[in-house]
Amino acid sequence: MPFGNTHNKLKMNYTAEQEYPDLSQHNNHMAKVLTPEMYANLRDKETPSGFTLDDVIQTGVDNPGHPFIMTVGCVAGDEETYEVFKDLLDPVIEDRHGGYKPTDKHKTDLNAENLQGGDDLDPNYVLSSRVRTGRSVRGFCLPPHCSRGERRAIENLAIESLSSLEGDLKGKYYALKNMTEEEQQQLIDDHFLFDKPVSPLLLASGMARDWPDARGIWHNDNKTFLVWVNEEDHLRVISMQKGGNMREVFNRFCTGLTTIEGLFKEKGHEFMWNEHLGYVLTCPSNLGTGLRAGVHVKLPNLSKHEKFGDILKKLRLQKRGTGGVDTAAVGGIFDISNADRLGFSEVELVQMVVDGVNLLIEMEKRLEAGQSIDDLMPEQK
Repeated sequence: MPFGNTHNKLKMNYTAEQEYPDLSQHNNHMAKVLTPEMYANLRDKETPSGFTLDDVIQTGVDNPGHPFIMTVGCVAGDEETYEVFKDLLDPVIEDRHGGYKPTDKHKTDLNAENLQGGDDLDPNYVLSSRVRTGRSVRGFCLPPHCSRGERRAIENLAIESLSSLEGDLKGKYYALKNMTEEEQQQLIDDHFLFDKPVSPLLLASGMARDWPDARGIWHNDNKTFLVWVNEEDHLRVISMQKGGNMREVFNRFCTGLTTIEGLFKEKGHEFMWNEHLGYVLTCPSNLGTGLRAGVHVKLPNLSKHEKFGDILKKLRLQKRGTGGVDTAAVGGIFDISNADRLGFSEVELVQMVVDGVNLLIEMEKRLEAGQSIDDLMPEQK
């Protein structure tokens, strides 16, 4: 790992106190939990692939955090990271995921039939609907720690598996390093392409090493189902389309994901999953479902309402600008999505978005007509 001081064996000549990072200016979950005693206990441990405590925390040391956003401040380098360094990661997970305990069990539900409604979000307000998650392939290191050979092996597995998809999931893989300028521009115009990470959070954790080697994007011919390969996770799976039919989007998401998992199993590879953490991903914030179901929705009046933030919190939703996690909303259009990842099933999270967005639209219509929304205020979900 190029960013940690992991492979520096001489550091053990110094005391834990001499090696302990200065976290005095930090606002992230890792800095909140890590103590000099914990550092002393964990610093000489490593996972079977050689990932150490300094690797886990490096991104949080280099990025003190945001005054308003509580970042996580640590990553996993392999599946075993969550076990070997659980003294640090369990409290971080509990903090980040609303009190999720080390003894709690996560539930998975990828049966789209269990979703109530969702095909009727008002298209005059909802511009597009999208569901995404990540998957990690068992037996390989995760992007902060994987070698070039591992990364290429994952790319080959992904290409072989995805090429057998049929029907409306049939598509094509584009390797980042072989892409023509036209292909690149087309994918950027479609909002499909991920660029080389520039976020210091990703850079400090080592995810951008060897870029663009073994990175790529696969999408179906209809451009409604995408898989990113070797970005922040081994696989990022995205189902999306214009308009408000979240049910159709979720249905495609579940079918595609289940099919891909089956194809990987046929090749002797399964996804990282356990009953406590659900699907295991690089960032502790994405554990469980890894699922973010979001809509781009027009709420010019409600978004100016003094209780807007409170309403979202009660519905367990969060808002972003439509350009991504750090952007402001333009023209009253927000990206509204589920706030939780862990402790709720996929169906439950999409249901929260569907029910919540329906209520937000009802409120928006009331405010448009100059009416009160006091009687529509939700209880805490």
